[in-house]
Amino acid sequence: MRPLLLPLLLLLGTVALAQPRDLSPAGAQCLEHECFAVFWASRPFSGASEGCERGGGHLMTVRSTVAEEAIALLLQNREGRLWLGLSLLPSLSCTEPSWRLRGFGWVTGDSSTDYTNWAPSGRRCGQRCVTVSRDLRWEERRCDEAADGFLCQYSYGGSCPRLTAPHGVPVTYATPFGARGAEFLALPPRSVAFIPDLGLELRCEDGDGAAPRWGRDTPGAWPCELAGGGCAGTCAEERGRPRCSCPEGWLLGPDGRGCRSPCEGAQCTVGYRLAADGISCEDIDDCASEPGPCEQKCVNTKGGFECQCHSGYRMVDGHCERLDPCWEAPCQQRCEELADGYRCGCHPGYAVDPLNPALCLLHCNATECPAVCDASKTCQCPDGFVLDGEDLCVDLDECDSGHCEFNCTNTPGSFQCHCPHGFQLQDLDCIPILDGDGEEVFSGDLEPASPTPVPSRPPPKAKQLHPGVLVGIAGGALLSLLALLGLGFHLARKRCRSNGSMDYKYSGPHEKELGLQPVPSAQK
Repeated sequence: MRPLLLPLLLLLGTVALAQPRDLSPAGAQCLEHECFAVFWASRPFSGASEGCERGGGHLMTVRSTVAEEAIALLLQNREGRLWLGLSLLPSLSCTEPSWRLRGFGWVTGDSSTDYTNWAPSGRRCGQRCVTVSRDLRWEERRCDEAADGFLCQYSYGGSCPRLTAPHGVPVTYATPFGARGAEFLALPPRSVAFIPDLGLELRCEDGDGAAPRWGRDTPGAWPCELAGGGCAGTCAEERGRPRCSCPEGWLLGPDGRGCRSPCEGAQCTVGYRLAADGISCEDIDDCASEPGPCEQKCVNTKGGFECQCHSGYRMVDGHCERLDPCWEAPCQQRCEELADGYRCGCHPGYAVDPLNPALCLLHCNATECPAVCDASKTCQCPDGFVLDGEDLCVDLDECDSGHCEFNCTNTPGSFQCHCPHGFQLQDLDCIPILDGDGEEVFSGDLEPASPTPVPSRPPPKAKQLHPGVLVGIAGGALLSLLALLGLGFHLARKRCRSNGSMDYKYSGPHEKELGLQPVPSAQK
């Protein structure tokens, strides 16, 4: 085995030399406070992340269309998949396609975003990270697989502007993360500008509490045609040499380019600095420094600052640690961590309140259960149970109380009412079931009545009669009535004559005076 060891070490050394630790980006774009760079180097997610961190940055976070446009400029329609700063959260074993970030989190430790552009994908399990290609769609991949490259992001508190140079005088720039070129619009601190035609090499320097500005080690102005000689005031040629001057009341600084107040050197308390007026003190924005003083969120305060954590994290010994989902859960008794949050539970003898799943109610699923007693020997029973003795809860039979109109079934802690066929339960009452016409549905006890036939066509509408017709009808009715009255009167007279058993006659005047004598009807 020993003779093989030396060739093996030589082989490993050759591989290590073939993969340099520092790579130069193939392209970069810088804004006022951020720079983005593309590296075409085949690496797994962890190697890509280390490559960004060496330059003082991290894998790119794409939270808006501005970042998406920067990616489009960096790729320049080149094919290949590049790592983004998204990986599956450690608490999840599989992706969640219904979530906005599908269960992924940014390498900055949060999951906030105003933008996503996912390629269609189902649920996938295992260690997953995200790549982007020239179609700008986000794709899920295994983290240990090598992508074609990666995108880095670098954040700064400020930047130096692009240098204004005379026509035909080239200026090239080199950034602290290794990007070089002449087309930058803004340069981060520690960037270098090369102007060979003027024999100059300038650096973007962080000002003492002020915005970054171009400078050099040699005091005094450089040629005025290049960014005003670097003067904070005005630049002018005196005896063929550039010289800076300051406004009235101000003094030229030690570097021969800046301007200072006569009161400079006055002491301000910690966290404050001399204001631009050279007299008053102003607060220093500690959060604007680069790198920032906080791990996640920085809140500037008067004379100081305060570090805070993103939602889902808490501060522990100056560091942000991820919170268990149950840490701030409102559960009354128990809490179970889930992939997408938490779920409340209850101790034995209790059940989740159906109206508020965070609360627990006493519960018994039998006719008898032990009572729940506290240290003072005060015992309680669930609803629908009564205390029997000192520590026993017995089910109360609510059916004995006549709550139900028809049938009743007792259950542990409650009861159920039942209705006969043709009725439905409403609260505790049984009400008839109505059909669509509001009639009671036939219950089966009586023969259903046949429905009234509905005419196939509606009856004709009544028409108004002519007044002459109405007069004729009224006259006819009156004549008919008079005829009926006359007929009735005649029949009445005839009946009066026939109702007697005999007729009356006079035998002479004497009989007329004495009175009538009855004569049988046969003698007439």
